[in-house]
Amino acid sequence: MGESRGGGCCPPMDLMRSETMQLVQLIVPMESAHLTVSYLGDLGLVQFKDLNSEKSPFQRTYAAQIKRCGEMARKIRFFKDQMSKAGVIPKELLEKESDIDLDDVEVKLGELEAELVEINANNDKLQRSYNELMEYKLVLQKAGEFFSSAHRSATAQQREIESEDSQQAGDDLLESPLLQEEKSIDSSKQVKLGFLTGLVPREKSMVFERILFRATRGNIFIRQTVIEEPVIDPSSGEKAEKNVFVVFYSGERAKSKILKICEAFGANRYPFSEDLGKQAQMITEVSGRLSELKTTIDAGLGHRDILLQTIGDKFELWNLKVRKEKAIYHTLNMLSLDVTKKCLVAEGWSPVFASNEIQDALQRAAFDSNSQVGSIFQVLRTKESPPTYFRTNKFTSAIQEIVDAYGVAKYQEANPGVFTIVTFPFLFAVMFGDWGHGICILLATMYLILREKKLSSQKLGDIMEMAFGGRYVILMMSLFSIYTGLIYNEFFSIPYPLFAPSAYDCRDASCSEATTIGLIKVRDTYPFGLDPVWHGTRSELPFLNSLKMKMSILLGVSQMNLGIIMSYFNARFFKSSVNIWFQFIPQMIFLNSLFGYLSVLIIIKWCTGSQADLYHVMIYMFLSPTDELGENQLFPHQKTVQLVLLFLALVSVPCMLLPKPFILKKQHEARHQGQSYAPLDETDESLHVETTGGSHGHEEFEFSEIFVHQLIHTIEFVLGAVSNTASYLRLWALSLAHSELSSVFYEKVLLLAWGYNNVLILILGIMVFIFATVGVLLVMETLSAFLHALRLHWVEFQNKFYEGDGYKFAPFTFIFTANEDE
Repeated sequence: MGESRGGGCCPPMDLMRSETMQLVQLIVPMESAHLTVSYLGDLGLVQFKDLNSEKSPFQRTYAAQIKRCGEMARKIRFFKDQMSKAGVIPKELLEKESDIDLDDVEVKLGELEAELVEINANNDKLQRSYNELMEYKLVLQKAGEFFSSAHRSATAQQREIESEDSQQAGDDLLESPLLQEEKSIDSSKQVKLGFLTGLVPREKSMVFERILFRATRGNIFIRQTVIEEPVIDPSSGEKAEKNVFVVFYSGERAKSKILKICEAFGANRYPFSEDLGKQAQMITEVSGRLSELKTTIDAGLGHRDILLQTIGDKFELWNLKVRKEKAIYHTLNMLSLDVTKKCLVAEGWSPVFASNEIQDALQRAAFDSNSQVGSIFQVLRTKESPPTYFRTNKFTSAIQEIVDAYGVAKYQEANPGVFTIVTFPFLFAVMFGDWGHGICILLATMYLILREKKLSSQKLGDIMEMAFGGRYVILMMSLFSIYTGLIYNEFFSIPYPLFAPSAYDCRDASCSEATTIGLIKVRDTYPFGLDPVWHGTRSELPFLNSLKMKMSILLGVSQMNLGIIMSYFNARFFKSSVNIWFQFIPQMIFLNSLFGYLSVLIIIKWCTGSQADLYHVMIYMFLSPTDELGENQLFPHQKTVQLVLLFLALVSVPCMLLPKPFILKKQHEARHQGQSYAPLDETDESLHVETTGGSHGHEEFEFSEIFVHQLIHTIEFVLGAVSNTASYLRLWALSLAHSELSSVFYEKVLLLAWGYNNVLILILGIMVFIFATVGVLLVMETLSAFLHALRLHWVEFQNKFYEGDGYKFAPFTFIFTANEDE
């Protein structure tokens, strides 16, 4: 919903319960309707209801105005696309400029579009001509080289033949007339060959040559020359690699076939003269025309850039105006038209605290539009469920979005976001638990926070957009990770010269032997977190497993108890004594009789240093509750306490299941006893509008449906008490996995590379260590811990009290109009 409103006009922000909402009716004169909706959009505190839902968009009052705004929006999108291609950046709308008339904007947009379309059309024609001339010039150069080379070769060959003929002239005088006669006959039978020149795409050149050969049955001669640089194709306007070709043929029939094949392969053909003089003349002419076209195209592009720059100076203002007007007319189409009284009737939801601000906006709109009649504001009575509205700021909005992603809170239901602000980053940190990696995340987050003003105005990628939106959540996650990492003491240890780890840890060496050597020294308890002396010992992993597993159970039972307590406050707020006596109390008894008792045993074991097996205690509490505990007894009368807790847990199950459906049925019968006729609603005004939906007071009471629902809810809670507690063991598993992965990367990559005493291997090891740390520990592990913390809140915590079947308050506002794409 954006940041909380300031200025003293609103009551203090309360995240526990959503804002009190009201259904309001506005009766607005026609002459001030547009300005009224505009002022309410600036206020952003009214969610209008569609009173014309039975009408199609084309049957509504302001369909023509919306079509007009849509056409202007199309022109603005066209300008945006053109500016993007030309690299023109629109000028930011730094301050609120004076309002502009929509008619003037429409005229200006039409003129600019026509001018820009004409410039683009002329530029396209000139560019096409320029590209054709460039191809023509290449054909003249490459084909000219081929003809000149062939001419030189033919001239040399002719001279060689003439010299040979002159040497043999006197050898056989009798054959001379016959030879001359043969040459004269051959010359008369010569056939003149035609030829075609052009360019063909290089990837099609081999197929092109093969098809020509087959189509003419080999009666052609083709030569191709590769063009080194890609050329711009006149038809597509894209760069392509091409070959210059020359095809020699005989006869019009062969020519017709060659022309069709050239057209099929997209081969551009250009005229060519075999006369060397004409070739030079044509190259000179083409070069001159290219120079002229280049100058003309550059002038046109310069004029186009000036025009786009002019558009960019006013683009954001026009864009905002058109979007705002279109949103206003969309909202006006949701209002009911009263033709007899020449007014519009609107209904919508608004917070109760916003009543004075809405009435002030109505008065200002009536005054500014010179309306002789003011708008009427009145509150309607309804049984329809109101929308949910939590006012948030930039710090709490991301957490609220995380909660809303599971389901929007029912109207004035207790909001889990109040506790999620702290518990979510804390449970993430329990799983992540690394002060070094936490500092890396903190530095990256501080960059986003310190540059938030600049980044908020830029268009970011999807991943960066998500990270920027949740920057304060990530900040809390990094701070809690540093805290839990210091508690775990994962990456450093404090040396004690007078203390031997083997003596301290009796599982590494016998205590009697250590005592004999005299290594055990009396020392105080480690002041903060886990004693680093455990790290590096053989018993480190079993010790951390036991500690973190029990810690996970304690955290899980505490959070689940908090969820059940929140259900009590919900029941108390909605004045449901049935839920207090037959839901909250049995659930508290059942959960704490089993897993609350397990948490107490864990704490007692830690305090007393007992060697009792808690698995054995909990299993045989159900299987053999009357057996003696023996060495597993942690406190006096433990067996009696366990019997009492087991009895309470068993009794609480039918208390959750049976009483509530019967009590609800009795309450329903008492509420509707003797109500054969419903009382008439009081109406003070002739313009009273009936509210739709939401009234379920006289529905049939389905006892079987209520009983089955309660049965499912009871079974879900009983089984969930076990599965949810086990689910919190992911805190232990992920914390252990992160710790072990960090150790593996450090010892098996970095230290191993260091041990080779080779600079290249060391550099390679450092690079692998950095990529593994960033890719696995800082990205994948962060995402994994985030998702698991999300699951613990959505499933294990929120299902104890949170229904989440409401719908979000979506007021009519102009705040996001300028940033959203249509």
